[in-house]
Amino acid sequence: MDISTFYALFSATCFTLVGLWWNVVQSHGDWMRDPAQRRVVGGVYLSFLLPAVMGLFGQVGGAEQPRIWRAAFVVLALVGCACTLRLLARTRGDGFVAWQQAGAALLYALIAVVGAYPEIADHIGLRPIQAEALMLIALVVLGHALVWRFMAGEGRAAEED
Repeated sequence: MDISTFYALFSATCFTLVGLWWNVVQSHGDWMRDPAQRRVVGGVYLSFLLPAVMGLFGQVGGAEQPRIWRAAFVVLALVGCACTLRLLARTRGDGFVAWQQAGAALLYALIAVVGAYPEIADHIGLRPIQAEALMLIALVVLGHALVWRFMAGEGRAAEED
């Protein structure tokens, strides 16, 4: 696995998804007028932005300078976990959104743990930066699932206040 190439492609893809999501949101002005909708829209945004930024740090640090990506992954994953748990606490009435947010919060927590304690990855036969890559992929897949649910429900997958 070429870590540098993976993280370069991964980051570029996630930043593209951020841009595509902005375009979707611009065509649904009503989503931004409702505070509950706006929070979910922001959650989708973060589900692509945070992994994109982690990917940049993964590329900069790589296997040669692990302290760089590890520190960034811990900080960004803690931010992602806190934001996702805050959204989860406000989610009502949509089990899928709650499931997605709980899964994302768990992945963020695991990303932070592996960043802080990289030797954990040895137990599954991976280098820490590879284990992080797999979890980031899963995080983006969960983000895609939320976008699908959000778009298929025309924005009605949001929580209620």
